[in-house]
Amino acid sequence: MTHVKLRDGESIDGMLKRFQSMMQRSGIMRELRDRQYFRSRQENRRLEAQRNARRSKKRVYRSY
Repeated sequence: MTHVKLRDGESIDGMLKRFQSMMQRSGIMRELRDRQYFRSRQENRRLEAQRNARRSKKRVYRSY
C-alpha cells in the first residue's frame, strides 16, 4: 500500500505529485488495469512479448 505524509512546509499539490509518482513507480495502476478484465495465459504471454519488444526497441533507439 502506497501512502505519503505531508512534510514540513510542503504544499498539498507537492504531496499529491509525490504520491502520483510513487503510484507510477510501484506499478499498482498498471496491475489494476491488467486485472480489470480476464485474460487467458496465452493472451498474457502475447501482451508481455509485445511489451518486451517495445522496450528493446526503445533501448536500441536510445543507444544512438
